[in-house]
Amino acid sequence: MAASGGRDSTALLHACARAAAALGLEVHALHVHHGLVPEADDWLRRLRAQCRRWTAAGWPLHFHARRLSGGPAPGESVEAWARRERYRALAEMARAAGCDLVLLAQHRRDQAETLLLQALRGGGPAGLAAMPRRAMREGIHWARPWLEQPREAIEAYLRRYRLAYVDDASNADPRFARNRLRLEVWPALAQAFPDAEAQLEAAASRAQEAATCLAELAAQDLGPALEGDALRWEALPGSSEARRRNALRVGLRQLCGFAVPETLLTRLLREAPGRRAARWPAPGGELRLHQGRLRFAASDASRGARWAADGTTIDLSRPGRHDLPAWGGSLVVTVVAAGGVAAARLRHAALRPRSAGVDFQRAPRAVARSLKKQFQAARLPAWERSGPLVYDAADLLFVPGLGMDARRWAAPGELQLALRWESGAAG
Repeated sequence: MAASGGRDSTALLHACARAAAALGLEVHALHVHHGLVPEADDWLRRLRAQCRRWTAAGWPLHFHARRLSGGPAPGESVEAWARRERYRALAEMARAAGCDLVLLAQHRRDQAETLLLQALRGGGPAGLAAMPRRAMREGIHWARPWLEQPREAIEAYLRRYRLAYVDDASNADPRFARNRLRLEVWPALAQAFPDAEAQLEAAASRAQEAATCLAELAAQDLGPALEGDALRWEALPGSSEARRRNALRVGLRQLCGFAVPETLLTRLLREAPGRRAARWPAPGGELRLHQGRLRFAASDASRGARWAADGTTIDLSRPGRHDLPAWGGSLVVTVVAAGGVAAARLRHAALRPRSAGVDFQRAPRAVARSLKKQFQAARLPAWERSGPLVYDAADLLFVPGLGMDARRWAAPGELQLALRWESGAAG
């Protein structure tokens, strides 16, 4: 489970460890060191020491920690960067520990605050649904078992077992929206409406139902409209603008890997009908309409924003889909009989944007040529060359649209993996 060392996660970790001891299970505490405040080193030491004490008492508890590197991209908020990188680190630690379930300690007050923040940002049903109780991402089950519990119940648990926890001073920093809501708005709201927390949590549950229904309707409507990394405009539903807008919103999220602005949706619905070719600027790139098919083309800056050559790596050594929203797509890892690389070479894969001076070899006896010449020989359009180049240290392993570099192929008979890039597949 995710363990920050704070009030809520300390209580949940203690409860899980107690239950696991009785059930014969094991608990893995996953701690992410964000490196944002000087006290983070002390929190790490205190949490590790606490886990050691509980382990010495006979509880089946294992402690894991990961320090984040880098920082927010230009224009990106610290909150968004920390959240994204925290979940990535948690998923990597969980997979390394052989876990497919990660528990999160958010409670009812957190859910109510999230709904209010989403409403203030103009969120629709998906945003107002706030945090899901259960979710499946990148092969990991994420669960929030205390989402219906009031904060007071957790505080009572801490007192009952005399549990020590850390206090993050940044939680009082009014620069962050959630802190302003929690410190300045919530006390007045709770005084005026004592049952606000419970009612807002109930509203989030109903919004989740509505969002699920809309997603199912969109999936039905998008069936004939989606073709790989393209959306056939004429195949969108024509029964009402609301239904077309819903289908387009979901379809564009699949193409782009993120939710597009509502202003862009409005512009598309107004300008695209009847046109065979057009372009619209979009966050991180542009949308291109050609012969009635809409595609997203990510800019080079957007593709490299998250995975600049700064030592950041990703574990691609297991078959499956790895969503990369920052790159606008997904890497799909499959087991192959030939033409792949050893799994060990993908364990610490580095993702990098295209750069000058890189060459690629398509077959064992072929001549290594520049990427530009290889793309021209393969007659790949510019938008099919998107996605990250995958390296093992300095060795190029994979190029989207071209495949695995033949110089790195594994020996015949050796277990080997191949990569495939799917643009617009991340969600």
